[in-house]
Amino acid sequence: MSEKINTEQFKQKVFNYETNTEWKYEGDLPAIVDFYADWCGPCKMVSPVLDQLSKEYEGKIRVYKVNTDEEQELSAVFGIQSIPTILFIPKEGQPQAAMGALPKAALEKAINDVLGVKKTA
Repeated sequence: MSEKINTEQFKQKVFNYETNTEWKYEGDLPAIVDFYADWCGPCKMVSPVLDQLSKEYEGKIRVYKVNTDEEQELSAVFGIQSIPTILFIPKEGQPQAAMGALPKAALEKAINDVLGVKKTA
């Protein structure tokens, strides 16, 4: 299942923007961060797909959710202006963001291409 995190948890598990000026991923597995809001229709469409992917890729990626209404500072740091915004974070290298409710096939392609993670049958 995807894990809802707040700003403090984000700084521990993903990126501590207060101590690092350069991007430095803190996690042990590639990650997806879903910036969402409870009232957002497209966010509600993406959420079960991300939960499904977190099960299918269990042990290979982490899926985090950040509520933009509750974590406004964190959303501002990343310049989140439209939701859902999905951040794909490889173990090495820069994160890439995608806006909007992506279909499962597009999310899987990003997991393969950006995160470099393949699903095992």
